[in-house]
Formats: sequence, structure tokens, C-alpha cells
Amino acid sequence: MEENKELTLAQQKKKALFLNRTNGYDRLAQGDLEAMHTYCEGYKTFLDEGKTERECVDYAVKLAEAAGFRPLVRGETLRPGDKVYRNNRGKALMLAVIGKKPLSEGTVIGAAHIDSPRLDLKQNPLYEERELAYAKTHYYGGIKKYQWTTIPLALHGVVVLQDGKTVSVRIGEDPGDPQFTVGDLLPHLAGDQAKKTMGAIVTAEQLNVFLGSRPFGEEKESDRVKLAILDLLHEKYGMVEEDFLSAELMAVPAVKAVDIGLDRSVIGAYGQDDRVCSYACLKALLELETPETTGVCVLADKEEIGSLGVTGMQSAAFDTFMSDLCQGQGVPLKSCYETSFCLSADVTAAYDPNFAEAYEVRNSAFFNYGVCISKYTGVRGKSGASDASAELVGKVRRIFAENQVVWQLAELGKTDQGGGGTVACYMANRNIDTIDAGVPVLSMHAPFETTAKLDCYMTYKAMKALYTA
Repeated sequence: MEENKELTLAQQKKKALFLNRTNGYDRLAQGDLEAMHTYCEGYKTFLDEGKTERECVDYAVKLAEAAGFRPLVRGETLRPGDKVYRNNRGKALMLAVIGKKPLSEGTVIGAAHIDSPRLDLKQNPLYEERELAYAKTHYYGGIKKYQWTTIPLALHGVVVLQDGKTVSVRIGEDPGDPQFTVGDLLPHLAGDQAKKTMGAIVTAEQLNVFLGSRPFGEEKESDRVKLAILDLLHEKYGMVEEDFLSAELMAVPAVKAVDIGLDRSVIGAYGQDDRVCSYACLKALLELETPETTGVCVLADKEEIGSLGVTGMQSAAFDTFMSDLCQGQGVPLKSCYETSFCLSADVTAAYDPNFAEAYEVRNSAFFNYGVCISKYTGVRGKSGASDASAELVGKVRRIFAENQVVWQLAELGKTDQGGGGTVACYMANRNIDTIDAGVPVLSMHAPFETTAKLDCYMTYKAMKALYTA
């Protein structure tokens, strides 16, 4: 009966004036728990099917076409309810659902990235040392190199053969497949290694993927193990060593997305930065019918290395796609951009009690407190940030409140501890109002990251609310 007790004046004032920072499970709307479970099962499948940007695009296109999307034809007249997409070189994807309002009144854009840190095989990777075969790698994105040793790895990618044929490679995911690993030094011999700084414990040139040890034939020739590996690749894929020069092969963790914790409240998987937000934007857009304002979803590549290249967010490919949409209605691209809104959907750092010294607790994101708005990202003095306006934050707050979206606002760690960037600045450079928001992540950029199911679902719910506002 205590909870029915009349509140004191101070308690009433606190309830009315203080920021409500309570666990999201205490704020869920009716039906959210069941919907969250269904959503997260689909998300885990997306993670398992898409461990590279190419695989993410392939899977997303299948989902889109099943939902009635078709490739955009340049010059066509677009009508409300039309669902179109453009596949950018198999590594990035842009989709749109045409709204009732003309494009001169803008669009709602969800922009996320589908690339993740990994180990790329070098262009001339294969070598033999002391009758052991290895592949040299060049790490992609920001990683702690020591985390990539002694874990099971899978090889994914494509190889373009001499005759121009493209073959897909995916080894280490199916039952019975061999897997791969990068070795580390045993503790019995690691006295000198233990004295090194974290960044030097394992060097980039030591991130060599073990491929095999069985020699080919009985002749006492050199490189017999390398020959045996090439023979296996030739038999399965038609490859010769020169074909590595026109290949994009990468080693990624050979783990499946799983539930974490006795209560199954958390998802553990590789590549959740930023496929957790990519799936939220994609799923929300696929469920649109005929919105008031045109909805756009961008699944970009290369964010982890600066958003450069033809498939990155700095590429003109996005402008071309948007221009083609506008052309179908006779609208200047600049008129569309200046009235558009973009949610730069990217993850943030979740508060980790084990490393509390790196966080400023009053401005940190927490598991189960919902999708996290980040007014700015950047490094130290906001360097590299787009820094959304107060008006834009207010607009997003209102939409989230009206749609029972559980949300929080935070920044990425202590001011001088480090920081990070997103695609927000590149969208803002196009004169598009942009704000960052996404899922808090523990162990970000590690081979195995964790996210809270509630936050994953609320990011999808947030994107759906923005698309339909």
C-alpha cells in the first residue's frame, strides 16, 4: 500500500522536473516484449547471413524484393507508394519508399554502415614458413590486434579469376567446414611480450592466418604445403596464385549470433557495429507502405576507414540516387536536401562498470535504457562532429515521446579519453539536418560485441517513428 501514498511536494517537483533516467523495462509499452523477441530473432539471422558488406547487401536485397521493392530506373516517373532500390557495386545499398508529399518537401533518411572491422587478406598473401602455410593480412578499421588471436575465423569474400568469372568464398560457417586462426605466444615464453604496450603485444605483421600444414606429394621440393593449399583452392574454386591479386578475401570471426545471459536479454555476435543500426533502418523502411514523406535507407560501406571510395558515404553515389528520385518529380536536388532530415544511425559506447574510469557517468549510455541520441560525436573538442542543433534534438524528442520510444542521450566516454566519428558530418555537408542515434554496445570493435535486445528493438521503433512522423 506504500506505493499509493500521496507524494510530498518535493517528490511531485522531482517527478515533474528531473530527467527520467529509469530502466527501459520499466517503461515498455504494451506488446513491446513480444515484438522485441520477434524483431531480435530476425536481427540475429541478419548478422549470421551478412558478415561482410557484400553479404549484407545480398541479404537486404532479398528482403527488399520480397517486400515489393524493385531496382530504380533512371528517368522513370515515381508515384506515392513506389518502392525502389539501387545496389551500389554489391557493397552498398540505397532504398526509398515514395511518399505523398513531393520531394521538394524533403525526405526522412536513415543512414547506417554495413562494414565492420576485420582482417583483409593482402593481395599477395600466401606463403610457407617452416612447412606451415599462412596468409598475410592487413587489418581493416580500428581494432585491438591482440583480440584477433586464438579465435576461430572464417574466410569470406570474392575472387575474380583470370577469365573474368567471379566466385564467392565462404569457408568456416557451415557444419563440417574447416576454420582458421591467428596464433599467439604461449605464456611460458611470453616474458618479453608481457613487457610491451598493448598496441605492440601483437603487431600487424603477426596477424597471419594459419591455413595448413600437410605437404603435397612425396617429392622433396620446397613450398609443398603452400602447393597443397593452392591445389585445394584450384580444385574448389578454379583459383591459381595470381588470382589473389584480384580477390577480396577477409577473415572474420566464425561465431554465430547468440543470446547472452541467463535471462537472454543480450545479443552477442560479430559485426554489430553497425549492422545493429543497419537492420533497424532497413526493417523499418521495408514495413512502410505509403508514408507522408518519402523514406530513404542508406546502407553504406567504408565507414570504418573514413567513408571513402565509391561505396562510402562521401561518394557521389548517394547524390546520384537522390537526384534520380528528384528527377522523377522535376524537383531540384538542393531543394530536397535543404528540407530533409537524416538519422545517422550508428552505435555508441555502453557504460561498462569494469572500466568505469573511461566514462563520464552522467553523460553515458546504458544497457536497457533505449536508443541513444548523440547530439555530437567527434574527438575531444568535438573535432569532426556535425553537432545537431537544439531544434533538431527537440524535434526528435517529441517524435520519440509521441511514439513511446524508450530513449536516452549520451556522449562517447570522457571528453579527453578519445572519441569517434560517424557518417553524420557527410550528410550535414550536403545541407541535410542530421543527428546521430543508435544502439549502445559493449566491447565495440572486438571480434565479439554485445548489445541489449531492448536497445536494438527501440532503435528500430525509433526509425519507424521517424519514417511515419
